[in-house]
Amino acid sequence: MFVLDRHGRPLQPTSPACARKLLRSGRAVVHRHTPFVIRLKDRAAADSTVQGVAVGIDPGSKHTGIAVFTEHDESRTGVYALQLDHRGGRIRDRLTARAARRRGRRSRNLRYRAPRFRNRTRPEGWLAPSLQHRVDTTMSWVGRLRRWAPVTAVHMERAAFDTHALSADRALEGVEYQRGTLAGYEVREYLLTTWGRRCAYCGATGVPLNIDHIHPRSRGGSGRIANLTLACVPCNQAKNATPIEEFLKTKPALLARILARAKAPLRDAAALNATRWALWRALEATGPPVATASGGRTKWNRSRTGAPKSHTLDALHVGWLETVTGWPSALLVVTATGRGAYARTTPDRYGFPRLTRPRSKRHHGFQTGDLVRANVPTGRKAGVHLGRVLVRSSGFFDITTRHGRVAGINHKHVRHLQRADGYGYTTQKEADRND
Repeated sequence: MFVLDRHGRPLQPTSPACARKLLRSGRAVVHRHTPFVIRLKDRAAADSTVQGVAVGIDPGSKHTGIAVFTEHDESRTGVYALQLDHRGGRIRDRLTARAARRRGRRSRNLRYRAPRFRNRTRPEGWLAPSLQHRVDTTMSWVGRLRRWAPVTAVHMERAAFDTHALSADRALEGVEYQRGTLAGYEVREYLLTTWGRRCAYCGATGVPLNIDHIHPRSRGGSGRIANLTLACVPCNQAKNATPIEEFLKTKPALLARILARAKAPLRDAAALNATRWALWRALEATGPPVATASGGRTKWNRSRTGAPKSHTLDALHVGWLETVTGWPSALLVVTATGRGAYARTTPDRYGFPRLTRPRSKRHHGFQTGDLVRANVPTGRKAGVHLGRVLVRSSGFFDITTRHGRVAGINHKHVRHLQRADGYGYTTQKEADRND
């Protein structure tokens, strides 16, 4: 649990049992419901010993893992785990739909709308809105964690793989590279990203994948990264030492696609890592010291500590470490939901207003997205319902809980827990070593 002093400055996080004891004794009050933050009433930061914590970030396209942990002699102990679910896909789809509607107005018999030409230059470092959203939401949550915990360092996965470990033209350095262990993880992580974690020959997913030489080594093929791909066990055994031209002679389109992708693999790597580099630059400009590492090293760390695969555990294993002594049994899943639409009308498929929405988003003191608790005393919906509310001007609200949606709750039974902030919150069990 996060702890603040009486002036709102962050202290060392504490255990849930200690937080409950402080609340029962009246020494603390609830500062925020989710994530749960308490504020002490009788202590200042100057009166406490603050060790400090570090934040690990594993950026992803759909999910970003964030872990708060303590460090001592390259040993880490997880304190808090958070999975941030992005909505970049919905942003992309809405922008595409908007562009399609605007183009459609020019071809249909409707009011003419002149096209807007792309004659404006974009600033340096510009990202598409769906990609910039990942950077903005991650930076927002790092800023929140810095307000609730004494963050002294940030570790982030800047690249999915270390291209230095893949280069055949530069000498590899470091004992891990010399032994080849870490380099092998970098190669595999690169191939998994480049080939979409599927067999290049049959497209199978969710099965064990082997590293296959496109041009067999027994026929003069090299071990360069441009000559490697992924193949499932049946395809790998069927191909064996057969030249790829002979193996795929009945599938010329697939042969051309594999050879084309293998020609310039590092170009795709730059596009895949663009968002992570933008996030790293933003962290460097505003936050505490930032240490970076690659996804290959993260996977190598997990294999040494025996940790299962998850976004938050990847964040806990980012960077240089020797061991991980433990992590939280549960994690908070934060879903980016947005703050609603600006439009006050809903159009039909022709673009004409179908209905008019109320100008005010707040009804009876509540707004859609607020975290509430409803205590219904009688009736079919009797009980306690905790979740996000969907408001109506009639005063009968819907509440979305982890068990589903409960409709028609009178606003008189609803109490605020937390105002809407553009995110939805759920909890789930963290992966276990025995899973």
